[in-house]
Amino acid sequence: MQTVAAFDRIGEENAFAVLARAGELAAGGMDVINLGIGQPDFPTPPNIVEAAVKALRDGQHGYTAATGIPPLREAVAADLHRRFGAEVDPGNVLVVPGGKVTMFAAILMFGEPGAEILYPDPGFPIYRSMIEFTGAKPVPIPIREENGFAFSAEETLSLITDRTRLIIVNSPANPCGGVTPKAEVDRLVAGLADWPEVAVMSDEIYDQMLYDGEKHVTLLDYPEIRDRLILLNGWSKTYAMTGWRLGYSVWPDGLYDKVRKLAVNAWSCVNTPAQYAALEALTGPQDAVAEMVAAFDARRQLVVDLANDLPGVSCITPKGAFYAFPNIKDTGWKAKALASTLLEETGVATVGGPDFGVLGEGYIRLSYANSQDNIREALGRMKAFLSK
Repeated sequence: MQTVAAFDRIGEENAFAVLARAGELAAGGMDVINLGIGQPDFPTPPNIVEAAVKALRDGQHGYTAATGIPPLREAVAADLHRRFGAEVDPGNVLVVPGGKVTMFAAILMFGEPGAEILYPDPGFPIYRSMIEFTGAKPVPIPIREENGFAFSAEETLSLITDRTRLIIVNSPANPCGGVTPKAEVDRLVAGLADWPEVAVMSDEIYDQMLYDGEKHVTLLDYPEIRDRLILLNGWSKTYAMTGWRLGYSVWPDGLYDKVRKLAVNAWSCVNTPAQYAALEALTGPQDAVAEMVAAFDARRQLVVDLANDLPGVSCITPKGAFYAFPNIKDTGWKAKALASTLLEETGVATVGGPDFGVLGEGYIRLSYANSQDNIREALGRMKAFLSK
């Protein structure tokens, strides 16, 4: 059967393959601890769940506008203003079924044969997958351990050419937990003045998960690029709502109607009761968010201490998200082989660094979205294995 060649270029997110294999092993009786998948282990707060239930009982069963219900778009704008002082017109907010949808739309909008798109490496694997799907050339922005896993503005700007259409940045970052300092973001934005036709997608999905006094730097704070900035954010991580499939994006005037039409063609609208849950998440109590981040902070310190006690392993302290990215080069193992063997032989699920890009070799990702007891047990198993 003849298919379109572009579909042969689609990659995937291997964390889901690890999740599936971990499930198979657990079903077979193995005691599996999952430090692989990137989702909070907390339940969605009850007030959010009840808002969805109420919406169902109130008869909210039909289509909404493709862009999202107006109260939710207004709440997104108000939340961004409350947290950052950013002025956002609700008419520029698009509610989408998950953060990946914003990536898909932005990359599809700018990617085509002959174009180049810059993306973080190591970085979220869907960036590269979708760039290749469009036929554009993926150009990796190196995310280096010696730089605290933050991007370098100078290095990023040096990669721009006349063919560059879009730059993707991510802070706090998956998979490394890096947070890019404001001074570095300032330098990037200043340098982009020389490239007025290059758009920017800022993935800020972990914007409330920062530690050690770090403050989130949103690209919404830079009026000089607002006419070409696409902001990606959502509810999955902050409110433990990964399975609800809810995200939002902020688009400039010149692009908004294009993405609105894509929404009409591709998903019609986002699940209606889920939108009312998202509204409650933004406008209701925020205590659960603070409690979850405090728990992640304690786990972060634990996983770094234990990882640095593993033979042949070193681990810098992540500043954001809920991932550590330990260096395993001195173990003698290749990263994907180590991750696979740890799962099969010890029941500890991790993700090999190359699943996040070619520069991920020599590292594995540990998600500390798991209990302290499980983290201790998992790292203990890893230590016993690497000590053999």
